[in-house]
Amino acid sequence: MSKPVVLIAEQLSPATVEALGPDFEIREVDGTDRPALLSAIADAEAILVRSATQVDAEAIAAASNLRVIARAGVGLDNVDIKAATAAGVMVVNAPTSNIISAAELTVGHILSLARHIPAGHASLSAGEWKRSKYTGTELYEKTLGIIGLGRIGALITARMQAFGMNVIAYDPYVTSARAQQLGVQLVSLDELLRTSDFITIHMPKTPETIGMISDDQFALMKKTGFIVNVARGGLIDEDALHRALTAGTIAGAGLDVFVSEPPKESALTALPNVVVTPHLGASTAEAQEKAGVSVAKSVRLALSGELVPDAVNVAGGVIDPYVRPGIPLVEKLGQVFSGLTSSPLTSVDIEVRGELVDYDVSVLKLAALKGIFTNIVSESVSYVNAPLLAEQRGIEVRLITDSVSEEYRNLITLRGALSDGTQLSVSGTLTGTKQIEKIVGINGYDVEVPIAEHLIVMVYDDRPGIVAVFGREFGEADINIAGMQIARTNAGGKALSVLTVDSPVPDEVIEKMRSTIDADLLREIDITE
Repeated sequence: MSKPVVLIAEQLSPATVEALGPDFEIREVDGTDRPALLSAIADAEAILVRSATQVDAEAIAAASNLRVIARAGVGLDNVDIKAATAAGVMVVNAPTSNIISAAELTVGHILSLARHIPAGHASLSAGEWKRSKYTGTELYEKTLGIIGLGRIGALITARMQAFGMNVIAYDPYVTSARAQQLGVQLVSLDELLRTSDFITIHMPKTPETIGMISDDQFALMKKTGFIVNVARGGLIDEDALHRALTAGTIAGAGLDVFVSEPPKESALTALPNVVVTPHLGASTAEAQEKAGVSVAKSVRLALSGELVPDAVNVAGGVIDPYVRPGIPLVEKLGQVFSGLTSSPLTSVDIEVRGELVDYDVSVLKLAALKGIFTNIVSESVSYVNAPLLAEQRGIEVRLITDSVSEEYRNLITLRGALSDGTQLSVSGTLTGTKQIEKIVGINGYDVEVPIAEHLIVMVYDDRPGIVAVFGREFGEADINIAGMQIARTNAGGKALSVLTVDSPVPDEVIEKMRSTIDADLLREIDITE
């Protein structure tokens, strides 16, 4: 029998090929040579790439045997995940391969800013000897503010505490118990900005976090303060940063990532109080080798039909066909669940009821955690690291099964406790022959709403005229309401409305509606596929 063809489209380490083993026919192609790629991928069952090869819908359509696309790294901008999923092709990456490298680069930027290392080097290389011009500042007893206390934030904490720095953090999804374990004080974002001497940001890039550090935030910082971003381009408003740096609002910045890469203009990167690197967060020999070996192991698992923990679109493995449609539903329920949280999560139960309990549904627990963390941590979330993310945050997780489901053939509920003492639940199911994904319950309110890309959830006092407010405010903002359902416990009590809309809703519209209807809760939730 012929061996499965594994196509390597970019330069990978010998350890990567070794990790694949002898069971495959290894072929190589220059992934940037488009005609060669489309020809070579035709009979491949797996393709391994880095960042230069574009595995788009055209390439996927040309690969009739393709079962897995492996990205030897974290980012997946060069892979069309939606087209891969539609074609039944698994996409895997190496989500933890670069966390040490990214943390160390952050430390390098902090030290470079504190001691003017790049500028001092350039000056001396030019034949100058200007010691007094490059007087720096010690890190000892200074305050480091970390925005996003995930795995990379924790690594940075340990390293900078060794310098004698006081570390504070802002992360609405981290419990105080977890922060105490790390020796970190949790504070509000405004307090972090006001009190930190150095700030580093490690948040996911979502509609809510894009531009989260802008003019108002820079105005709160110390004039002697520095800010570093090696996480995602766009978290810091680059125009606002330029204004802050040129006006002396802050002392300097270290940047490894940009909105456009490479940056289209040099106005920001050419400033003397900016240290820049060309997206080197994962650019170490160790990180590259870890990434290659990791995805090689995933390819082996995928092609042998086993569960692939690092799959980003489908779980793979020996999962019953009856269970498999529930995986994307539960991931989306997890995103809705986390989008409704008001304080850190302390425990979560994944309850599966109905006929599903006759099968192995353990993958639904992983899917729920993956969904919960997708939009709240900076690192890529997969089936393997989602439980670890929960463990690191001190979140107790249980899978509960019950064969009895009174209203639906199958019902899946995510039920959790928050650190402020409140309870939260979101339920969903698949309905009809087309297996439509629906939300059927939120915090005890019965609804039946198809899951859409943009959801608005609100709770308020039940009274006449609220629907008219929805229509007016969204109409004036040119936002089309695709669907709406209202549930209530009793007339004149509390009501819950769930709206699906065709486009994202601007923050100012959300805030105006919240004020107008005096909502107890009003959240926009964007579902990531």
